[in-house]
Amino acid sequence: MINILGLAVAFGAAILLTMAALFDLSYDDFHDKGNRIYKVYEQEQVPEGQEAGTSMPNPFAAALEKEVPGVEHITRYLQQDALAIDGDKEIPLKTIWVDDDFFSIFTTRVKSGSTSHPLKEIASVVLTSEGAKKLFNTTDVAGRSFNIQISGKEIPFTVASVVDDFPNNTSINFEMALRFENNADYTNFGDSWNSQYHNVYILLQKGLSPEAFSKNTKDFVSLHYSEVIAKLKRDGAQPNTNGNYLEFKLLPLENLHFTTFKNGYAQVIKTVPYLTLAIALLILFIACVNFVNMSVAKNAQRLKEIGMRKTLGARPKQLFSQFWGESILIFMAAIGLGAILATLFLSSFKTIFNTETDFEVLLSPYTLLCILGLLALITFLVGGYPALLLSRMSTVQSLKGRLQAQGKNYLRDALIMLQFGIAILLITGTLVLHGQIQYMRNKDLGFDKDAVISFFINGKKNGHVALKLLKEELKGNPNILSVSGSDSNLGRGHDDHQYSSKIGFEYKGHRVTTNFLAIDADYVKTLGLHLVAGRDFRDNTDSLGVLINQAMARQLEEDDPLSLQLPISGDGDYPVIGVLEDYNFQEISSGIEPIIFVVSENLDLSYAYVKVAPTALADGYTAVEKAWKQIEPNATFLGSFLDENIDRTFRREKSMATMVASGSVLAIILSAIGLFAMATLIVTQRTKEIGIRKVVGGSVRSIIYLLTRGFLKLVFWAFLIVSPFAWWLLSSWLENYAYRIHLNVLYFMGALGITLIVAVLTVGIRTFGAAMANPVKALRNE
Repeated sequence: MINILGLAVAFGAAILLTMAALFDLSYDDFHDKGNRIYKVYEQEQVPEGQEAGTSMPNPFAAALEKEVPGVEHITRYLQQDALAIDGDKEIPLKTIWVDDDFFSIFTTRVKSGSTSHPLKEIASVVLTSEGAKKLFNTTDVAGRSFNIQISGKEIPFTVASVVDDFPNNTSINFEMALRFENNADYTNFGDSWNSQYHNVYILLQKGLSPEAFSKNTKDFVSLHYSEVIAKLKRDGAQPNTNGNYLEFKLLPLENLHFTTFKNGYAQVIKTVPYLTLAIALLILFIACVNFVNMSVAKNAQRLKEIGMRKTLGARPKQLFSQFWGESILIFMAAIGLGAILATLFLSSFKTIFNTETDFEVLLSPYTLLCILGLLALITFLVGGYPALLLSRMSTVQSLKGRLQAQGKNYLRDALIMLQFGIAILLITGTLVLHGQIQYMRNKDLGFDKDAVISFFINGKKNGHVALKLLKEELKGNPNILSVSGSDSNLGRGHDDHQYSSKIGFEYKGHRVTTNFLAIDADYVKTLGLHLVAGRDFRDNTDSLGVLINQAMARQLEEDDPLSLQLPISGDGDYPVIGVLEDYNFQEISSGIEPIIFVVSENLDLSYAYVKVAPTALADGYTAVEKAWKQIEPNATFLGSFLDENIDRTFRREKSMATMVASGSVLAIILSAIGLFAMATLIVTQRTKEIGIRKVVGGSVRSIIYLLTRGFLKLVFWAFLIVSPFAWWLLSSWLENYAYRIHLNVLYFMGALGITLIVAVLTVGIRTFGAAMANPVKALRNE
């Protein structure tokens, strides 16, 4: 029963983990032309090395399609939510601003309306089923009109098509699609090649490789980026290995979900799904080793039966078939029970691991074939080994009830070491992951994250107007200490968006690139930032100067930053009025970059910040929510504290830590079951030896030590073998973080300690019973 239960738990866990991994790996694979869809990105050589990015200027897409051969379709792409208005109903919808070719590149299933070129007209709009239901409570809305708020104005649009929602495994998600030209930034930036703010996707012609296309862009770069290249050379940038200062490359759609742009490269990191698959296989491996050991231990009780059957003429082939058949039945029962367990725990698993997976990911022919092949291999090898071992024993050995006559069982020891090596690896990984997450959660980020509420300004009113009304509503409340806003959030709020803006300008003969943030004048006070020089903004009319952080001051290499005049726009130079102490305005995995802060009524604010009294967090939150309902009665309040926002930025790490921790718990439990089985086998083999030792005066402690030390040696050997690999693996993972814990030996000693405790308790329980048994019972049985 224990054998079946252990296998069932392992199969259930492996099924769930495999589903999560395959779901992750299936991102964006539902598009019919997915193998020819690419995202365009730029690699630029700068004096500091190499930079990479995906933001492009307005004229880029049209020029690329016209001048570079190989483009079948191309679309600009900008994700920026918009407010849809139908009568008294105001619904913020997930909106993408694209060209009409978007629907010729990506696969969409039309439910109603136009099936070809739905965004041909500038005033047309495409809704998904979810978007149509939110706005109209039905999907049969082709031809209906409603208003969309753009730049503070309500503009009428007509529904051209309603399409099915994209599956959950998509990197491109929307509820409403509008023509790109409707976006306010399109008008603001016009045909400028210097303002880069959106992405570009292309569908390559059949037979053309991404590498060949990139080579074809050489003349395109020379034509449109000659001035940029000249400035890069002037500033001391060095060409790349191809001799180029600027290149355009293509990122396959299948890698989009796994790509981050760091250190100047598009880094495709599929660690999580492959780690999930590895843990599933490791758990299965441990369970299979247990099955072998427990089968051998249990069948040791049938040795005399085997000997009698051989004496009566049973052939090894017959015995092998019987034992193998029994193993197959056990495996089938365990697989069935494991599938039931996976079904029962699927909902909880999806919540804990933050995944939308389901059993459909296992139903593709290729996946089913791989699973069936793996199960057949496991059944043949794992079920066949004990059957082969028992069927090939000599008749005399069987009749004596002795499974092993002499020598050491090197295979058994190797399997035990491998089991505990896996457990030690997973436990160490759990401890290190937990340590890194706690470090990120508790690190001083340079701003007050515990008592500041942030939320998306998602109503009809302009951000500046909404913020002024919010300050008026909350004025006089003793629980509200300060109110401010900016055009981007800190961390990831309930709206699940993260924005960042960068600008470049010429400064004293060289190019400067920096982050750029529009803020309200109370931003520094509300977030508890620290000035190291100069002064803060006086009010929102103090728009002729800028604040910079220390990283920006270092980049400019000036002794007195307060004497600087920065030409950040065509309106003239802006004096630096203050320098802020560096703080983490981006994800903690990144270093602190230069940034400029401005206040301007012309730059809208998208997020509000409210600092509440630390002793009245709940009352302060309620007051902010109530005030927002007064200002925007039709908008949903999406408030959260900044510490919650920061936590959401490393939710992938938390999911990975939960997964590894769950795997380590299962691994140590299954290893303990296997160790118990082996201890049972050893005690069975050495029953008479134990009886003799007790007769001649051996103590219970000495007998327990005798039976336990061999297993503990195997645990130590497993630790010594796996530790270097674990150190290398975890060190490599921690390199992804600019701020990280120091990997030290205590994590590994902790894993060893946990494993030793489990091993001692597991073996001790079995050996204690053998040591306490009456020696007469052991010696009287020949």
